[in-house]
Amino acid sequence: MSGGLFGNILVTGTSRGIGLELVTQLAQQVERETHLYACCREPEGSRAQALRDLAAQYPGKISIIRLDTSDEDSISAAVHTVSQQIGDGGLNLLINNAAVNQPESPAPLSATEKKHMMEVYETNVVGPFLLAKMFLPLLQRAAEKTSPDNDKGDKMSCRRSAVINMSSMISSIEMCPETFSMAQMYPYRTSKAALNMLTRCQAEDFKTHNILVTAVHPGWVRTDMGGERAPLTTRDSVLGILRLMSSLSDKDCGKLLDCQGNSIPW
Repeated sequence: MSGGLFGNILVTGTSRGIGLELVTQLAQQVERETHLYACCREPEGSRAQALRDLAAQYPGKISIIRLDTSDEDSISAAVHTVSQQIGDGGLNLLINNAAVNQPESPAPLSATEKKHMMEVYETNVVGPFLLAKMFLPLLQRAAEKTSPDNDKGDKMSCRRSAVINMSSMISSIEMCPETFSMAQMYPYRTSKAALNMLTRCQAEDFKTHNILVTAVHPGWVRTDMGGERAPLTTRDSVLGILRLMSSLSDKDCGKLLDCQGNSIPW
């Protein structure tokens, strides 16, 4: 399933939820030479214990990197650290998973303040923007070095060089009338809609380098953010995400897709 992925893979927001499960399943399934860079805000903190245990379980395969996606200096430091470790290899896959939701769901208008809008935008949009921008030289290096035999003539794939932005169905402007009542979430919705535009812009910009950029809806997942009523476990969600990523090609660049590969309307 994720055997279609290899090389150097970086995932943000890995101390819990979907991010932790992504690193777990990737460590279990990807090829031996693959190296995983697992980013989180506080690698030594109690919330990262499960991630540290996972890294110990797969010695030499997982590097835990300190990264706060709302802090430009932290992003710069993480990029520098990863660049030194990767060397000439390049970065094959950047998964922008880290995200925040403020205030707590359902986050109605009455409870939402300017600071919530700004903080969520900074983490959910500006963070992925800066990461892709700063990692572009490493993504280009991977795209130039790698041209897998099994890509069926496609120039772009997650096996070669790609950016995956974790979006959401509730980012869809067209679908808002049918999803709004379940969770108003003004800051989260608007930030993910902006992330979709970022995906479209980067897709146009990066395709000249044969770098795939796609937004993915992981489903409604039972996490701290998704809540207990969510129908999907992190395991099932990530199984779908990895299955989708291993099949992405030129035709999927710049799209918002669910885990079955269906397009979600903007």
